[in-house]
Amino acid sequence: MPRMLSGRCLCGAVHYAVADEFTYSLNCHCADCRRATGSAFKPFAGIERSKFAITQGEDGITVYGKPDAGDLHCAKCGSLLCSVVRDGQYVHVTLGTLVDAPSIRPGAHIFVGSKAPWFTITDDLPQHQGHAGES
Repeated sequence: MPRMLSGRCLCGAVHYAVADEFTYSLNCHCADCRRATGSAFKPFAGIERSKFAITQGEDGITVYGKPDAGDLHCAKCGSLLCSVVRDGQYVHVTLGTLVDAPSIRPGAHIFVGSKAPWFTITDDLPQHQGHAGES
């Protein structure tokens, strides 16, 4: 049985559980992720959607976009909990909403070609202009 991690929004109205079986983790610098988080980038970890579940406050979720390609936010405080991606098969869990520490760490920066001009990447992780794999 996999180790389960818990996460929640800022106000605590929405809680979730996710298996500590993420398949990848990245820091996304695209304009959409910057706007959604209000930060220089969005650190996230990807996992199959079936391994993620809202455990409290499901009726308090707002979806920006489509159910199979959108961002899940708490309707009360606005916290971005995850993004549903890859035709609804995966979720990108925002690492900042996890209560428990995952075993995975971000392995690269993506979309650095559109990163915030005021932010400097200071670590040694690989940097990709677009998706991972694009230099």
